[in-house]
Amino acid sequence: MRYKQTALGAAWAVIQPLFMMLVFSVFFGRLVGVPSDGVPYPVFTFCALLPWQLFAHALTESSNSLVGNQNLITKVYFPRLVVPMSAVLGGIVDFGIAFVILLGMLALYGLVPGWQILALPAFVLLAVMTALAVGLWLSALNVQYRDVRYTINFLVQFWLFATPVAYPSSIIPAQWRVLYGLNPMVGVVEGFRWSLLGKPESPSALVWVSVSVVATLLVGGLYYFRRMEQQFADVV
Repeated sequence: MRYKQTALGAAWAVIQPLFMMLVFSVFFGRLVGVPSDGVPYPVFTFCALLPWQLFAHALTESSNSLVGNQNLITKVYFPRLVVPMSAVLGGIVDFGIAFVILLGMLALYGLVPGWQILALPAFVLLAVMTALAVGLWLSALNVQYRDVRYTINFLVQFWLFATPVAYPSSIIPAQWRVLYGLNPMVGVVEGFRWSLLGKPESPSALVWVSVSVVATLLVGGLYYFRRMEQQFADVV
């Protein structure tokens, strides 16, 4: 339904991360000379852009899901949790399409994933859970305070540069990396690179910090969402 009556159709799922990869490769890879841990910079960046695009799309859609479906919410009773969850899960289709392009890039550069690729579904799940955890908070807040929808794009842009998409987390001083892992997308991105690019160093410390943060946000988000759920139909 998202690509109905579009000229390029599902190609839009690939165009955005592909063009972002080209921009990052030119400005950060060539002009600035950002390191890429020995991996070709286009692959290094595109590998991070896939989970990032999944997260950013899911976060944006879930945050606006209740307000965007206000006609349905005010007319029919159903568990309101279904609305942000469905918005989050819809981005997995785009992720699957773009992932095929990444596999082609790995083959083009002669990179073969090792056994670490078995852990990839866990990092996809972590990206989805991160978007859902934050989306529950923002979707419920968006019903009461419509200012939230104007901050979402800014939040996503700021979060992008706070996540090691265009640069490696190795440039962060060692004493700050665990604190850096409080951004849950750090664990997701580093986990993707470890799974697909065969990085020898396991990002276990960053991942466990990120998992702890996501679990806390998710539990708190579920509690807040359920507490506000009875008021959605009246306020929206």
